[in-house]
Amino acid sequence: MITPSNTLSLMRGPLGLLFLIDNPFVRISAIVLAMVTDIIDGYLARKWKLTSRLGRLLDPAMDKVFVLTVLAILLFEHKIAGWQIAMMLSRDIALIAFGVILIASFKLTSFKFKPAKWGKISTAMQFIILIILSIGYPIPSYIYFLFAPLGLLVFIELCCRLNKKLSY
Repeated sequence: MITPSNTLSLMRGPLGLLFLIDNPFVRISAIVLAMVTDIIDGYLARKWKLTSRLGRLLDPAMDKVFVLTVLAILLFEHKIAGWQIAMMLSRDIALIAFGVILIASFKLTSFKFKPAKWGKISTAMQFIILIILSIGYPIPSYIYFLFAPLGLLVFIELCCRLNKKLSY
């Protein structure tokens, strides 16, 4: 279903390729555009009552495509280390683990996907880190470790939703 909100979501993934241009203004612009499209796509879908299962999956998928593209470029440029990327992807690791639980319990198709509060916080933190890296400011190592508890909180939040659904 091609809707304005899904089109905005789809635009977010390729924005990461702008990081191939090693220019702080271009990179920050790409991040800001990604953030704006992330905010607007959901707003439009709700306002125009065009929410869909596809949109609920496409929105976070394009967030991940954008972030993974940017992180891969920064890794190639030696501006971020592999362990730092692993920390930043803690939420995504939690989502994969939760997906395995859904598949194992045969609940994947019946589980209603909606944004996790802690996932939104993790995404916002990722964007902030990417902006700071884009302007060349060093980030203390301990900041990256903050992503691990956020990933755990996402996992707990999703498990609580599943448990709540199963207890009805």
